[in-house]
This record gives sequence, C-alpha cells and structure tokens, in this order.
Amino acid sequence: MMKRIMITGALGQIGSELVGKLQGIYGVDNVLATDIRPASLENGPFQLLDVTDAQRMYDLAKDFKADTMMHMAALLSATAEEKPLLAWNLNMGGLVNALEASRELGMQFFTPSSIGAFGPSTPKVNTPQDTLQRPTTMYGVNKVAGELLCDYYFHKFGVDTRGLRFPGLISHVAQPGGGTTDYAVDIYYKAIEKQAYTSYIANGTYMDMMYMPDALQSIVDLMEADASRLEHRNSFNVTAMSFEPEEIAASIRKHIPEFKISYEVDPVRQAIADSWPDSIDASAAEQEWGFKAQYDLDAMTVDMLEKLKIKLQNV
Repeated sequence: MMKRIMITGALGQIGSELVGKLQGIYGVDNVLATDIRPASLENGPFQLLDVTDAQRMYDLAKDFKADTMMHMAALLSATAEEKPLLAWNLNMGGLVNALEASRELGMQFFTPSSIGAFGPSTPKVNTPQDTLQRPTTMYGVNKVAGELLCDYYFHKFGVDTRGLRFPGLISHVAQPGGGTTDYAVDIYYKAIEKQAYTSYIANGTYMDMMYMPDALQSIVDLMEADASRLEHRNSFNVTAMSFEPEEIAASIRKHIPEFKISYEVDPVRQAIADSWPDSIDASAAEQEWGFKAQYDLDAMTVDMLEKLKIKLQNV
C-alpha cells in the first residue's frame, strides 16, 4: 500500500486533480507535489522540479522518504507535434530519470500512457490490450517507448512499474492543455458561455473518452491492486465511452436546447485523431484488477454543466 507519494507534473491536466485525490486518501502531508512552474498549494508540500534534472528528482524523493513515484510530467499530443525534439527530450528524459530514482530508492512507480500509443495500422474498433503499436506522432512514439521502458525496468530491476493507456480525459477543473481530445472539454465551456461551439475535430470522428473522476480512481485502484494478479503492467487499456462531436452536442442539447455546433477542422489534430482507435477493449483491466468506469456520456454532461456553471459564475 502506498504511504508517501511524490508526483511530477503536479500542475498538469491529471496531476492538478490527482494531488487532491491522493491527499484525501493518504493524508495531506504524505503527498509531495512537484512541477517546473511555481505554485502555492492550498494544502500540502510543493517543490519546484525540472524532470530533466535527475539529481534534483532523486534528492527530493529521498528527502521526502517517498515509497511511490507518480510521473505525470509530459508534453501532450498536439503540443508535441509542434515541438517534437523538445517532446522527446522532456518526455523520455524525464521518464528515465523517474525510473532511475524509483530503482535506486525502491519506489513503486506509475506513469500514464495513452491511446496515442496506437497508430493507423492498429485495429480501430474494440482495440485489443495486446496489438500492433506503430504510432505516427512524436507523442505516440514517446508513449510506446515509455511502455517498453517501464516493462524493462520491471523485468530487469524489479521496479514495480504500472501504467494506464488513458483515452481523452474530460475535466471541469483543468483547462484544455494541448491534447487532441481537448475539444470534448472546451465544448462544455462554450455551451455555457456562447451556446455554440466550433469544433476542430470533424463530424463522425469517434474517440474514446473518460471523465476525470473515473481516471483518478483507476490510478488508485491499479496502484493498490495485488501485484500477483497483474499479467500486464505497462499499460492497461481503460475507457468509459466513445463518441463523436455530434453525440456530445446532442447530450448537451438535453440541457441547453439552443446549443449549436459547427466545424473548422484543424488538419494536424484531425490527422492525429484519425490515427487513433474508435473504441477500446478494457477487458484486461477489468479482469486483472477490477476496473469499472462510473460515468457514461450523459452522466458526465450533467456533472460537467453543473460544475462549470458554478465555476464560470465565480470567474
């Protein structure tokens, strides 16, 4: 069981909500948040960390007496395509440093992978846990290499590495951060603010998605799972829903009838989306550690609109 947890990229899309989730379970003082940007958290310890600085990462983990490393720092898909060399250096360099610190200090290890680890030659419908992975994006190349590297550290050094292949993550807390699936977050903001949204993803483009509360719970459940049950480690397919822009618009119209969607397709992000699966098979996660999502599209829409109306009133 995790007791002292260090998180890199703690101000990012997942990290910003994961910190509070873990503090609620393991105690405020037992979660060390780190990021390259300064921040003053309401609760709990925070330290500045550039994940390409291996010595600083090691020192922070050792001084904190961390037994678990959650490595969340990375450039996301669309941003990584704009700056591929930076993405390689940050995403892979940071991962190696985090794995090395975990090896040297005997920490349990988590890092997220993504449906971006799949590519155009991957089966697009009900994508299997174990399948062809030949991505055509720098982000995807990073994720495949990362999955293999984490497996290597488990088999070679015995590091307890675990990971999840996340679909698009939708949240009312973190602002969109440069991901291809971010349209599914922004659409809720625009629905409330303008009753209209212009999508950069084409009509009919299906992508897997998950609501952030389910994503956070799946991290905790995987990390607390009995290691002897895990046939896979890096990384498990997880998903909650698969939809295209018209379906999310229809879900929003149940609450905002005047909402309209239009399209100005971004060729870069559309090409990334087209290379990803339409739907994911998460049966390995279900069988090996009991994964189960709680939110479907309509349940998520209700919660997103409710939370964002409050949030936007207070801006």
